[in-house]
Amino acid sequence: MFCPLQLSHSDVSLPLSAPLSSLADHVAHGFAQTPKSLSSKYFYDAAGSRLFQQIMALPEYYPTRTELSIFQAQGAAIVQALQAGTSAGQPLAVVELGAGDGLKTKILLRELLAQSAAFTYVPVDISPSALEELVASLREELPALPTEPLAAEYTAALTTLAQRPGAKAVLFLGSNIGNFEPDEQRNFLQALAAPLTAADRLLVGFDLRKDPRRIRAAYDDAQGVTAEFNLNLLRRFNTELGADFQLEAWQHYPDYDPSTGAMRSWLVSRRAQTVRVAALGGQAFDFAAWEAIHTENSFKFTLSQIAELAKAAGMRVVEVFQDEAGDFADVVLARA
Repeated sequence: MFCPLQLSHSDVSLPLSAPLSSLADHVAHGFAQTPKSLSSKYFYDAAGSRLFQQIMALPEYYPTRTELSIFQAQGAAIVQALQAGTSAGQPLAVVELGAGDGLKTKILLRELLAQSAAFTYVPVDISPSALEELVASLREELPALPTEPLAAEYTAALTTLAQRPGAKAVLFLGSNIGNFEPDEQRNFLQALAAPLTAADRLLVGFDLRKDPRRIRAAYDDAQGVTAEFNLNLLRRFNTELGADFQLEAWQHYPDYDPSTGAMRSWLVSRRAQTVRVAALGGQAFDFAAWEAIHTENSFKFTLSQIAELAKAAGMRVVEVFQDEAGDFADVVLARA
């Protein structure tokens, strides 16, 4: 996936293969914090990716199917909004940040192909293997699609793409923006906006505020798949770093704060314990009974918050596409 984002319990699951030293250093840094924390970008080893595919099919987990329904019902209008700044005959680059399997984006790509539009699809990911899988599926499903995969971090990719002629339609879907803290949301959008021109458009997915019980249930399903997904982070450390986490001594705990829109997840130690990590020279980390490790944010938004966030990032809301229930919004932004 990947720039240093906490893309996690959204519907863009991108397999990561972090260097051993990077993963070990991250654990050492995260466990030195107060409170202890880990980045959710490390959720996606092979097992984590499989678990996330299961999560997306759960009855409680609404974001994936809701955003997909928006694209299915309003795909033509979304494409029109993304092309609004493009002059006649001007080439368009459809740039997707963290494309995953491209399920929703293929709806827009088919619409553009049907229009015989002059465009190129540029999926961006830091993982070459993720790009290879996506490109292979596109060759099979959309053989006429001009595709230029780019293995790079997101902001670096946009800076590079700013030099190419034509307009850009940049996609950042799945409400991944919610994985950032509020200040980070603004900073990230500012970084994305910096290389954009007046002709360019940015399409961002936002999970909207709703019944707090529905939101919390999406991160604490009855089958326990999300709990396994969170605990798999410790299983990964055992496998790749030689850690000795006893998974039965930990529990998944999610909570939603409707006053701030913050959905957060933790791993909670059921008892006082010490964990050692071989990849860090056997370094020991002590955990008190019921001490928590923060693993994920997934902020939920109101439409007014989205407008304020766009303004703070030097952008403006051009158009908003929502499902009928108002659960999710795909928002087209442009430079202010």
